[in-house]
Amino acid sequence: MFKNLITKNRSYRRFYQNHKLTIEKLKDLIELARLSASGRNLQPLKYYLSADEETNQKVFSTLAWAGYLKDWDGPKVGERPTGYIIILGDTRLTSNYFCDHGIAAQSMLLGAVEKELGGCIFASIQREKLKQLLNIEKYFDILLVIALGKPKEKVVIEEAKNEDIKYYRDENQVHHVPKRRLEELIISK
Repeated sequence: MFKNLITKNRSYRRFYQNHKLTIEKLKDLIELARLSASGRNLQPLKYYLSADEETNQKVFSTLAWAGYLKDWDGPKVGERPTGYIIILGDTRLTSNYFCDHGIAAQSMLLGAVEKELGGCIFASIQREKLKQLLNIEKYFDILLVIALGKPKEKVVIEEAKNEDIKYYRDENQVHHVPKRRLEELIISK
């Protein structure tokens, strides 16, 4: 059961833009992050939520979309995310967020999949530009951005061949994600 949820949780980059998200749906995902583990239980993460087209466009303009897809600059109009969650670190509490933002992102994306949504985590962000566009206070570190929506693409997992782990799209625009075999990952006997 849980394995199916993990398997469905892919990095989706194309969405049905007419399927609107609400701030309330995004808050439901933040609740999952809030309940997740936090190093030292410090809970230093804060969240900036966007579900309106104007703010979404600002966030979209600061993201690098798919490094391995050299001929693709990101989703076209009509296929863009309809919501974003920006994960912030509050430097007034700490400058060491451990892996809290990874845990929070995974919790939120698993919750999104459960709601028949999907998303993509971004670390390649024009952080200063995004802070300026959204008037985010200087004491917040932008850690990650999660793009969310109703997935418009099919993503399949396949076995990596010849050490090639680069994701790609086939002629039908199916997104393929090569994964290393389990035996390659375990070093103990």
